Amino acid sequence: MAFQTYSLFVLSVIMISFGHVENRLNLLQLQNDIDKLKADFNSSHSDVADGRPIFTERLKSWTERNEKEIILSQIISMYLEMLESTDRSKEHVRNITEELYTLKKSLSDGSKKMEDLKDLTKLQMSDLKVQRKAVNELFSVLQKLGDTSSSHKRKRSQFQRLCKC
Repeated sequence: MAFQTYSLFVLSVIMISFGHVENRLNLLQLQNDIDKLKADFNSSHSDVADGRPIFTERLKSWTERNEKEIILSQIISMYLEMLESTDRSKEHVRNITEELYTLKKSLSDGSKKMEDLKDLTKLQMSDLKVQRKAVNELFSVLQKLGDTSSSHKRKRSQFQRLCKC
């Protein structure tokens, strides 16, 4: 229950920070809907304050927008899963669910990246065939890593030239 309640707050933060609530009226309606959902879940229960936040602590370490899209797509999927077990006849549940689906579509690239990460964890690195393929790809992977790190260095040096710090 604490997961569900605290995560409602995070939902509103996600929607606001990614600009998917177009105007103030929608934002107020969404806040009203989330307040109703909090009442549905009895979010004032004392167990909500126990322990650390569920999502917001994890979001802090994902700093780049592309990175955030990966974790946010997973978080949104979790919200949608949570809302599947609620009373969908309630208008506020339908409104929030619809907004989440809209967000999920906009983060589809993040969803694909999350699936790629999940697939990587399933690779059987003890399998000889997988090992052979991995060895064949090693140089290409290292090249891509080198390309990525050198572009970060270029961005940093460009910033240092521009910055009068």
